[in-house]
Amino acid sequence: MNLEFFIAKRIYFHSDLKKQVAKPAICIAIIGMALGLVIMIISLSVVMGFKREVSSKVIGFGSHIQISNFRSNQSYETLPVVADDSLLSVLVHIGGVSHVQRYATKPGMIKTEDYFQGMVLKGVGQEYDMTFMRNHLVEGEIPIFTDSVASNRILISRSLANKLHIRLGDVLYTYYIQETIRARKLKVAGIYETNFSDYDNLFVIGDIYTVNHLNKWEKDQASGIEIKVTNYDELENIAYKVADYTDSMVDRHGNTYYTQTIEELTPQLFAWLGVLDLNVWVILILMLGVAGFSMISGLLIIILERTNMIGVLKALGSTNCSIRKIFLYFSVFIIGKGMLWGNIIGLSLCYIQYQWRAVKLDPANYYIDSVPIYFNVWIWLILNIFTLVVAVLILIGPSFLISRIHPAKSIRFE
Repeated sequence: MNLEFFIAKRIYFHSDLKKQVAKPAICIAIIGMALGLVIMIISLSVVMGFKREVSSKVIGFGSHIQISNFRSNQSYETLPVVADDSLLSVLVHIGGVSHVQRYATKPGMIKTEDYFQGMVLKGVGQEYDMTFMRNHLVEGEIPIFTDSVASNRILISRSLANKLHIRLGDVLYTYYIQETIRARKLKVAGIYETNFSDYDNLFVIGDIYTVNHLNKWEKDQASGIEIKVTNYDELENIAYKVADYTDSMVDRHGNTYYTQTIEELTPQLFAWLGVLDLNVWVILILMLGVAGFSMISGLLIIILERTNMIGVLKALGSTNCSIRKIFLYFSVFIIGKGMLWGNIIGLSLCYIQYQWRAVKLDPANYYIDSVPIYFNVWIWLILNIFTLVVAVLILIGPSFLISRIHPAKSIRFE
């Protein structure tokens, strides 16, 4: 144990705090550090949780990568491409791809005796991954969808069900406009709720056989192909691999394939999520500033209180650098105590919110019904290390006040 650390430890753990003038300043510094760390932990956890929840819902509806007809516009009245088994087999074996599935869409209208509502019937096949829908199913069951027979059963969102006063098991009459108005009678097999109003108010999930029949497409045609990846961080690289294979292809009807990532399909949403990162940096800088200011104030008061001790140490031959180390070590003890309490309080509040969802949100505005929490151990460790390092660096400047204290004058200082 070096001498500076030993002296700092003796001052911190063995001083008579009741006689210390600096005690209130030390308490304020500890509270400032703890409060700053609490806000930083909560801010990071909430923002990461919010981004994770919203992006997972967008990806749940649209997957990571979509392949569609190059001539299709942004409407749901899409043009088809051939999505046969041979193409799906090649795509699923591209590195980084975890799942491949077809989909087809058809805009239409639901009409009941008293209400009517526009919607998009999204048809899926037997290979479609229903995990997302299963996780958000609130009533009923997931029907078995195939591309060979019409099930006439659908999944509908709770928001649509509430608007149309529909209950589980009801039979709906849906209408679609092509050359003529075509009707289909569908039964509600399940009700889902994601709180993502942009999709909940629009999509009804059915089988791809019915949608293809309404569109007058062949069995192996679809609006597009959805691709899921194993690692989202590799999304762009995997999309390039898929595009290299498909974008130069033309199906037997002369249609060209077009590959897009979910970020390209919904750029406004992901740009909005990206802005949240800037908000986090602003909060981190402000909280570090508040904590740093309280630590600087505390350190200066401690140095003034220990002027006599500084003079004695200088008279005994200690250098300015050595004495600065003593007070920096002393500051680390204060910072450590503040960070300990900050972590305890911050993590406890995050756990309470994660476990019991105490703070609610309006799903119409935030797409989720409560404040989301996501905890990452590595980010938490980096935040603590970064906070400790920055706090100590901030205190190096004020510690140079020690070099201006003269032994002859300071020993007489009371």
